[in-house]
Amino acid sequence: MRKKIFIAAVLVFSTFHFSFSQSPLSFKVDILGHAEIRNGGMKDSAHYDPRFMASRERLIADYTDSSSNLRWTMHLNLQHKTIWGQNGSLQIFEGWGKLSTLWGGFVQVGRQALSYDDERIIGMDDWAMASQSHDVLRLGYEHGAHKLHFIAAYNQDGDVEETGSSYYSEGGFQSYKTMLVGWYHLEPPKSPASLSLIFMNMGMQAGTKGVDEHNEYQQIYGGYAKFEKPWLTIEGSYYRQGGHEEHGLPIDAWMAALKATWKPIQLLDVSVGCDHMSGDEYFNVPAGGSLGMIQHKVIRGFNPVWGSHHKFYGAMDFFYVSTYYSGFTPGLQNLYTFVDLHPTEKFDFGLGYHYFAIPADIKNLDHTLGHELELAATYKFSEEVTLSAGFSYMVGSETMDKLKRSAEDSRLTWAWIDLQFKN
Repeated sequence: MRKKIFIAAVLVFSTFHFSFSQSPLSFKVDILGHAEIRNGGMKDSAHYDPRFMASRERLIADYTDSSSNLRWTMHLNLQHKTIWGQNGSLQIFEGWGKLSTLWGGFVQVGRQALSYDDERIIGMDDWAMASQSHDVLRLGYEHGAHKLHFIAAYNQDGDVEETGSSYYSEGGFQSYKTMLVGWYHLEPPKSPASLSLIFMNMGMQAGTKGVDEHNEYQQIYGGYAKFEKPWLTIEGSYYRQGGHEEHGLPIDAWMAALKATWKPIQLLDVSVGCDHMSGDEYFNVPAGGSLGMIQHKVIRGFNPVWGSHHKFYGAMDFFYVSTYYSGFTPGLQNLYTFVDLHPTEKFDFGLGYHYFAIPADIKNLDHTLGHELELAATYKFSEEVTLSAGFSYMVGSETMDKLKRSAEDSRLTWAWIDLQFKN
């Protein structure tokens, strides 16, 4: 019933979008149909159907008032997502109010989708049907070459006197109790180079609820730089991670990435790049049926927290979306190259290759995880309708099989197709 009401609202408000096009109130509709077939890569594939159809519908409303020196905006994004044949879930993906000044300052409060730099650390992860958003207060200043943002979040279980300040994220929208972010971006108007710096402090609820509750804090800090010319783009980033995880273990991890994109002609892009994510030492891979417990004194596996992981570490989502067998991570080395063709304004075609390896030493196992080939194509029927499809093929190693505990052979495939309507 809820789905029928939502679809009716989408149809009604999509009509209103044209009626209110000249007013402060506007509506947009975003409908995405998604289908995929996975062959391999799941831990218990005997009980997993690799074929499924899904859809996501969004109804977006904006109201803006610029009649005074203070500009204010309200934004509401209702999202329904489902596997076909199920009722699915209806939620507020975004709902915020924003007050802006003429000199570049703003205050924004409510549920927001956050996207910074290349989305390595904080991104929407819009490939996932649910995507990512956060309940935060955001303060900012943007003028000329400078942008400065501060973000604060405080999550809790409920508005009750005894346990309301607790937050163990059961059923919660996000997993952290508190989050503070500072972000600075420098982009001189006549320079091909830009630079961003970020600092993030996340507090995770620890201890027993109502007994010895406390927060364990972890930090991520680093930067992202970009050099862009019409024929060449170079991007690089470096981040460190410290503090303590939920069980009190200290964290000492880091990551670095470098990517170069060459555009010899208007119809062709060629990219090469590498990612290095540090891994946990003494990573344990026990034999089947054994516990093989090992004590870690320091967490060295880097966690890219709220990044858009699908964008970077292979289309088959083996890394930083699904976990390893032990819950720890041996890290990741990702060497890749992509060739993208744009024969017409409406059609794009891409071919990519990934070489995956682990930086950690594992007894009796090689560093190589596997090789992944990716094909993807997009056709725009119009500005409102887009069809996309892709196919991936992975040849995994014994190391991949042991770490992921997959039950198949080392040759895995995945195919997907998307049809999106968006006005």
